[in-house]
Amino acid sequence: MFSVNQRTYRPSARPVAVICLDGSADEYLDCALARGFMPNLGRMSVEGWRGFARAAMPTFTNVNNSSIVTGTPPSVHGIGGNFFFDTASGEEVMMNSAKFLRVQTIFPHAQRAGRKVAVVTAKEKLRDIFADGLISEGGIAFSAEKAGQAVIETHGIGDVEALAGPTPAIYSGDASVYVLRAGVALLKAGRADFLYLSTTDYMQHKYAPEAPEVLKFYGELDAEIGKLLDAGAIVGVTADHGMNAKQLPDGSPKVIYLESELVEQFGPGFRVILPITDPYVAHHGALGSFAQVHLPPGMAAGGVRDWLLQRPGVTECHDRKTAARLMELPEDRMGDLVVASARDVVLGRTPEYHDLKALAGALRSHGGRYEEMVPLVFSEPLNAEYAARVLGDVRNFDVFEITCNGTH
Repeated sequence: MFSVNQRTYRPSARPVAVICLDGSADEYLDCALARGFMPNLGRMSVEGWRGFARAAMPTFTNVNNSSIVTGTPPSVHGIGGNFFFDTASGEEVMMNSAKFLRVQTIFPHAQRAGRKVAVVTAKEKLRDIFADGLISEGGIAFSAEKAGQAVIETHGIGDVEALAGPTPAIYSGDASVYVLRAGVALLKAGRADFLYLSTTDYMQHKYAPEAPEVLKFYGELDAEIGKLLDAGAIVGVTADHGMNAKQLPDGSPKVIYLESELVEQFGPGFRVILPITDPYVAHHGALGSFAQVHLPPGMAAGGVRDWLLQRPGVTECHDRKTAARLMELPEDRMGDLVVASARDVVLGRTPEYHDLKALAGALRSHGGRYEEMVPLVFSEPLNAEYAARVLGDVRNFDVFEITCNGTH
């Protein structure tokens, strides 16, 4: 038993494995299940529990993974996007480091409580967040992207490729399958019994749920989930966000270039921050359905907000204080206005800012309300307390607590 961030965790003596299937809107699971590609997830759904959870806003990777590993919303852990504008330094800052976390993750606490903790992520950008305080306690944390570079001193392990195979390409489905394969290998080797396995959404950005390529991909993930089940693990599965097509009938991105439109309407001085921005431009071209707007000095927010709300494709626009309350965001890392867009619309800065040639096919992306509901699946039936609790507003960042406390 261990406690962190006002939650107490009582994991079973059996191995525990929590999986974040990045970008997995429930439609991906439904299509794969219906076509027979995910028999193990089907078994979990029948013998355990399957439903929905609400992700943290904005529906981006860093935000939601940070929530999952701390059990807290962004207003508590401090990471409200992949990027924010630091008004004190005047710089746009990528929040891919544990130094931006305002609370601890659950992992060092689990390690100190006697569990053998291993965290495997597809993208290197998350490893430092996941590893915070863990390696010094004897745990393991590495990424599929840099698997061959893992060393004991900084990752808690030095033989990843010997254990799980050669480092995969990050722009591939193999990167995600590798994460689960590595988790299985660690569990079978007796090197871990408390796992967090976080994949990447390259395939979901590239393919719709019914595409043959993505069905095969989910079949490969399911095979590894089956190996975790066969090894006796209690498995919890969720996602950090969903995924939707964001394009016009001709396949081109359906974009509102916020900074360009605001400058044209109100004059210069606006700065639009796109918190989806990260190094993986082939995924989304830095286009998502959520943006932070910093106003020119002295400009009142109300008039700009009212004008944006009249813009077709804009579904929400809130001042900083309102957005922080409604979306549970860290107020000091926000713009003056927060904007969210429709299911099929993304928000950009200017046409010149985005290199859309890097996109891997037609645009599928996330970030807004329409990617907020995600799957939640457990391999075991829930006890009475948690069976009642999940009927309410269950969150994806409840997944560790439910897996640890609700399945026995």
